[in-house]
Amino acid sequence: MSNQEAPLAVRVRPLSLEEFVGQNHILGEKKLLKRIIHSGKFPPLIFYGPPGSGKTTLGFIIARRINAKFKHLNAAFSSVGEVKKILEEAREKLERNVKTILFIDEIHRFNKLQQEALIPDTELGTIIFIGATIYNPHYYLIPSLISRSVVSQFKPLNKEEIIIILRKALQDKERGLGNLNVKITDKALEYIAVNCAGDARKALSSLEIGALTTPVHNDGQIIFNLEVAKETIQKNIFYDKRDSYHYDTISAFIKSIRGSDPDSALYWLAKMLAGGEDPRFIARRLVILASEDIGNANPFALVLATSAFGAVEFVGMPEANLILAQATIYLACSSKSNSCYRAISQALDDIEEGKIKEVPPHLKTYAKTYKYPHHYLKEVKDIGGYVKQDYGTKRKYYFPQGIGEEKKIKEFLAYLEKLK
Repeated sequence: MSNQEAPLAVRVRPLSLEEFVGQNHILGEKKLLKRIIHSGKFPPLIFYGPPGSGKTTLGFIIARRINAKFKHLNAAFSSVGEVKKILEEAREKLERNVKTILFIDEIHRFNKLQQEALIPDTELGTIIFIGATIYNPHYYLIPSLISRSVVSQFKPLNKEEIIIILRKALQDKERGLGNLNVKITDKALEYIAVNCAGDARKALSSLEIGALTTPVHNDGQIIFNLEVAKETIQKNIFYDKRDSYHYDTISAFIKSIRGSDPDSALYWLAKMLAGGEDPRFIARRLVILASEDIGNANPFALVLATSAFGAVEFVGMPEANLILAQATIYLACSSKSNSCYRAISQALDDIEEGKIKEVPPHLKTYAKTYKYPHHYLKEVKDIGGYVKQDYGTKRKYYFPQGIGEEKKIKEFLAYLEKLK
């Protein structure tokens, strides 16, 4: 395939660090990765982040910069035999002072033995190893490989960065679309930039499809407007249920509810549902939140969350999203108290620290000295049966807040303290 027959995203790939767009948090001035590249002294590198964020492109740039052979493998389709063959060739080239970059895409697909096979040659300097993955490597790669590597997280490109990349492709007459006389509207550019989910490859592919399939006007121009942009880009959501994106999103969801922001909570809920998250997982987290963050400030929250969990299992998707939305809104708009959570946490800490008490004799089974509170109705008429009695600890764990229904509990316990 000639360069002109390659996809636009391949043709306009930056050739130097100066042309590279985005990832300033790792490639800005004085940042570690940029210092490494300028020094020419490369430890093993691991790039992780969403598709189209520049991981492979940066690998090409590094190889070009140091005049090294660039060997690209995809771990999904590669064997240990292929890796060993490249390592043998790299040893031969190194004798002639030719460096080899072994770039392994989807490195998370290599098993433990395959990953371990890379370590000796990375330590000896036979190759410059770069592994790339869309997943957090700390979940997938062996510790011995992680500990030897500089790990760099790539982030989705923002709207402005995508627009810069698209404009460069439109202006480039040698590798891009500069010879097609494409007239693109600002709204079309912005629509692609917003809906490509930070993926430069997806944005460029949409631009190329639109430019090549839109009829040429009599004046020789290709009018690339908002309608063309909407037709050529398919919205996607980068969300993986097995990885840190999964945990980060559910974290944002829970924190939004805890912070009483129903709108943000609904957004994160929608992202999880659109990304294929198990609705039962979301429902379980709502049940936990109802006790941890709301508790007795609104005891009905737990009833509703538990009911929602059962309804989600019974109804299933897609209608279950309505049930989850209702529960989310109710919990977000409810009074909040973490008194129950703090109480049981402190009690468990005491047990863990060895503060173990024996059951008092009057509380043991069939104890004759136990005072049955319901026999003392006349003692305190307005709260039911109550009698002063030692129940095993003087330590206070539960400190109700004066919020919602918990305010009544606080007043009740304060009244009992006066009786004592």
